[in-house]
Amino acid sequence: MPHVQLKLFAGRTDEQKQKIADLLAKAVMEGAGCSEKAVSVAIEEFSPEEWPEKVYRPDILESEDKLFKKPGYNPFDKA
Repeated sequence: MPHVQLKLFAGRTDEQKQKIADLLAKAVMEGAGCSEKAVSVAIEEFSPEEWPEKVYRPDILESEDKLFKKPGYNPFDKA
């Protein structure tokens, strides 16, 4: 029973979020070899100001061992 939790910047329409959820579900079904009824997708939105502390730090920096696709940015780098 795959469940996908997607976190992204706020501002997309419900139609855009539904399209994203449908595409994610399709990819999960293909990759995991499961049926559509087994897949669920949740979308949580954040402001750009919230992102570093509410998403990047806990879900990326502190969970690197769980990441299979790492981002190419770090909001804490001041380069």
